[in-house]
Parts: sequence; C-alpha cells; structure tokens
Amino acid sequence: MKVLEVFPYLRAHDANAALDFYKRAFGAVEGMRLTEPNGRIGHAEFQIGPTTLMLSDEYPEYQILGPLKLGGVGMAVHLHTDDVDALTQQALDAGATLLMPLQNQFYGERSSKVRDPFGHEWLLGQHIEDVTPEEMQRRFNEMTKS
Repeated sequence: MKVLEVFPYLRAHDANAALDFYKRAFGAVEGMRLTEPNGRIGHAEFQIGPTTLMLSDEYPEYQILGPLKLGGVGMAVHLHTDDVDALTQQALDAGATLLMPLQNQFYGERSSKVRDPFGHEWLLGQHIEDVTPEEMQRRFNEMTKS
C-alpha cells in the first residue's frame, strides 16, 4: 500500500466567499462543488497551479470548524511562484492580511506570509538561490545564535 496523493482540505465559515477569495488572490480554478439546498457547501475542489485543494463550509454538528472558530491554525499552505512580490500584493489586494513581510530567507527563498479572511495561513515563496543542506544548516545555526 502506498499513498497516491495528498489534498489539503480547508474549512471556512463561508466557503463560497473563500472560493471567490482564492480565485482573486491566487488564481484558483474551481473544479466542482456540492451545495446543499440552503447554500452550504459540503465539498468543493479547486486548483492552484498543479495542486488540488478541497474546501467545505463549517459543519459544527460534526465538529468540522474553520480556523476562526478554532482560534488559529496548526498548519499553512505553501505556494511557490515565479514572482512572490506580485503574488503577495495580489493576495493583499484581495483582502489578505500580511503576517510576515517579504524578505530573502537563509534557505534560498524570498517569501512572505499572509492570512486569508477565513483564518488560513499561506506561505508565499520564490526560489532565489540554490543552497545545499549543509549550507542551509550552517546559516540556520548562525541565525539561531542571536
């Protein structure tokens, strides 16, 4: 037995608005959605780049809650791009909140971190330098000394 794919599955207090945000912020393309007669989204799939993500509205009756109800998140989605400055600005223009400003990182990436209006965190990154694992460890050690 082997794992064939991994799908991040997001939960939001307003999945319809979340899908709209992901389209504007990250160029998401919606694949499908299952909607209850009352409008609640039971399941939706969308793509950002080559990756499929899944999304649903909250279902408190099944303890399915989004980050805003839980008081934060325990993970982030990391998007790689060829222009992180432009993607960061696009996300901010769409309504994201900047958590970490753009900066060059010791591990060879220029990155930022944003929170979407639904409480999910997104790490946005662009490769800027090839760094060996040994050099990355050296830089990490140096950084953590201070």
